[in-house]
Amino acid sequence: MDLGKLPVILLATVAAGGAAYALIYPYLSGDIRAEKRQKAIGDRRHAATQAAAESLRRGQVADSLKALDERQKRINRPSLQMRIAQAGLNWSVERFYIFSAVIGAGLGMGAFVGTGDMRIAGAAAFVGGLGLPRWLLGYLRKRRIARFLQFLPDGVEVILRGLKSGLPLGDCIRIVANEAQEPVKSEFRKIVEEQAIGIPLPEAASKLYERMPVPEANFFGIVITIQAKAGGSLSDVLGNLAKVLRDRKKIKQKIAALSMEAKASASIIGALPVITVGIISVTSPSYMGLLFSTDVGRVMLVGSVLWMLTGVLVMKKMINFKY
Repeated sequence: MDLGKLPVILLATVAAGGAAYALIYPYLSGDIRAEKRQKAIGDRRHAATQAAAESLRRGQVADSLKALDERQKRINRPSLQMRIAQAGLNWSVERFYIFSAVIGAGLGMGAFVGTGDMRIAGAAAFVGGLGLPRWLLGYLRKRRIARFLQFLPDGVEVILRGLKSGLPLGDCIRIVANEAQEPVKSEFRKIVEEQAIGIPLPEAASKLYERMPVPEANFFGIVITIQAKAGGSLSDVLGNLAKVLRDRKKIKQKIAALSMEAKASASIIGALPVITVGIISVTSPSYMGLLFSTDVGRVMLVGSVLWMLTGVLVMKKMINFKY
């Protein structure tokens, strides 16, 4: 054996032994198993964290959907207090009930004094207590919403011009709350008041849809909310919104003009029987009196009124357009 090669062999042996030791030691000492356990624990923790985050997101989405559903239910089926507020009245529910009771009692007493029949007096009291006040409330509510739709595009235009001139959004809304026509003025003043007590502007603008359940108010709230979350040029978005509102207004006016002829015809047709009965009652009272004095006449009169009412409702359904 060549002694000159001995150091080389020894070094190679030591190197091989060191490499083998480095490779085998982790298995002998359990480091590999520990590392595998730690990795498995980490994977389980990561999976648990992801599951918890996914569960949290699902819970948040479910809560958001539930809140939206409840909000839409409140808008579709508003309470009596909300209907009173939408009509522009500062009444409480108790005051409305008192007003209904007074109207019902007054009509009932008037009908009893005029006819002496308790059944007619009871029907008049029922109509006056439940029908007439709610009809009046619905009329005032529809009229106020119509005025809101009429002047909302002007309010959005004021906000748009203020933004283009460099004013903050809050100041532009205050200008509308001070200078616009009613009921836009009072509704935007409520947005300003809600901001003053700490409610964020997007949330305050979104509540406008609850007080004014029309798509145009919902559009305005959505635009403010999206701009607050995503950013971007609010003036451009409000410019598009103002154009959409004005186009919708023009379409509604065009539909109203086109349907006016049908409404006039329906009004004339519905009024003809009443006018005819009135003229004949004045010119020939004995001829028309048979409808009121005989049983057959009363039955015919009630049947004619029901048929006429059905025809009027059908014509109303035909000429009222949803837009």
